[in-house]
Amino acid sequence: MYEFKPLDYKSKSEEEMIRVSNEILENCSSRRSIRDFSDKKFPREVLENVIMTASSAPSGANKQPWTFCIVEDPKIKSEIRKAAEKEEYENYHGRMSDTWLADLAPLGTDWNKPFLETVPYIVVLFKRVYEDFQGEKRNNYYVNESVGIAAGMFIMALHQAGLATLTHTPSPMNFLQKILGRPDNERAYLLLPVGYPATNAEVPVLTKKSREEVIITI
Repeated sequence: MYEFKPLDYKSKSEEEMIRVSNEILENCSSRRSIRDFSDKKFPREVLENVIMTASSAPSGANKQPWTFCIVEDPKIKSEIRKAAEKEEYENYHGRMSDTWLADLAPLGTDWNKPFLETVPYIVVLFKRVYEDFQGEKRNNYYVNESVGIAAGMFIMALHQAGLATLTHTPSPMNFLQKILGRPDNERAYLLLPVGYPATNAEVPVLTKKSREEVIITI
């Protein structure tokens, strides 16, 4: 049984709630996924603070079923790039359906992933499907949901800190567990290059769904 304590909560006026929510909406709407990164370095402390922000996410039974692996060694980044590009080449040349490829075509993506070596850091988010206590397997609960929430918080915390990322999923991602020497109870969930946008970075002009399309009141 956990020890309980009074909730530390400070209420806001309705006017302040509206103002703050509008500011959050405006700020978050400016976030973009990018594929053109600078090699400019930034303090590792920033990345660790962002990771710990993500790790404050809610999780099933408070199991916190995630591991954030920071990769900064150029040799390992190069190894990850080669393995990722191998899988992506297969995806773009047979694994993906024609419909999938047609949906990707307007974005101009392909199997080449040079940004994996350009960025100062790669973060690989692993989900912990169970815990190993002296050879005994103990379940984690709602693992995908919990790790998905943490991933979202990581992405937005990075944006707030002035950095950019991309949710890269070179499926299958088993190679990441092998390259990074992670235990059997961990599975790669997302590969996230982290850095500043390149000075010449461009993003597609996209339209997000409207309030009427997203929100239903019953």
